Amino acid sequence: MDFRYLGNSGLKVSEISYGNWLTHGSQVENEQAKACVKAALDAGITTFDTADVYANTKAEVVLGEALEGVRRESVEILTKVYWPTGPGGPNDVGLSRKHIHESINGSLKRLKTDYVDVYQAHRYDTETPLEETMEAFADVVRQGKALYIGTSEWTAEQLQEGHRLARELRIPLVSNQPQYSMLWRVIEAEVVPASEELGIGQVVFSPIAQGVLTGKYKPGQQPPEGSRATDTKGGANMISRFLTDDVLTRVQALQPIADEAGLSMSQLAIAWVLQNQNVSSAIIGASRPEQVTENVKAAGVKLEDSLLKRIDETLGSIVERDPAKTAQNSPQTRPGS
Repeated sequence: MDFRYLGNSGLKVSEISYGNWLTHGSQVENEQAKACVKAALDAGITTFDTADVYANTKAEVVLGEALEGVRRESVEILTKVYWPTGPGGPNDVGLSRKHIHESINGSLKRLKTDYVDVYQAHRYDTETPLEETMEAFADVVRQGKALYIGTSEWTAEQLQEGHRLARELRIPLVSNQPQYSMLWRVIEAEVVPASEELGIGQVVFSPIAQGVLTGKYKPGQQPPEGSRATDTKGGANMISRFLTDDVLTRVQALQPIADEAGLSMSQLAIAWVLQNQNVSSAIIGASRPEQVTENVKAAGVKLEDSLLKRIDETLGSIVERDPAKTAQNSPQTRPGS
């Protein structure tokens, strides 16, 4: 496993991190989920990402149990706050001082730890003054409950203003967690340049586009039984935008490129996002330990410029690059409140 600094901080994270967004606590039995975490540890992964909202807090419970007995200082635990949790009361969502403090306490209890390495704003809260949010995060850091602060799917402007306030409050805002893959490159035009200037690193999710870049979805064919595309509770809505014949045909054309590089399709996809030097880590998920074992082989892979050019030419116009999509994919009002 190779390691990178998280933004301009002194914290190193594994190039490939393990996340339990759509599996732990909902789709995968606990023992299987724990086996996946063990496979991640055995493969050299030290960075683990979760969120309070995943499986309505159950994912944090599973991760906490899976990491029991592991030396706390040897791993980096990232979690998030924003989306509705609990019974869905008016303050069970968002980035208010009240919700942040209640959420960090709940997350620490479920994760069986005294602190998290990075506490992330899971989205931007349009209904809470940013000053209130950042002051609450500052309290969390000063109380020793989090070492660093991060965001997820914030626009360049939101990152700039959040970073300014963080500097004033003397707390480290060091990361952003966006969706990023060969097919979804909306962060490249604005978020990445702003982040490079601010010293913020990307911890990217869905590097294989929810499984589309594995090549298992074929044009003109129904999705495989049991795949994410058939699971309405497991991301079917999110993956549907990629399931057009044009996209799937072009993805199939990546197979010869992967073969030439000596990589599987999923390894190629993960290695591709890691070529972006603003990416500190790429999050992988798994429902089986062998998926972890295969995908970690993308760490440390260098893709030649000529190969990257061929990927661009193969995918062509199907790639989503519109920077406005970052803001469009974030709630304009608090959900469920």
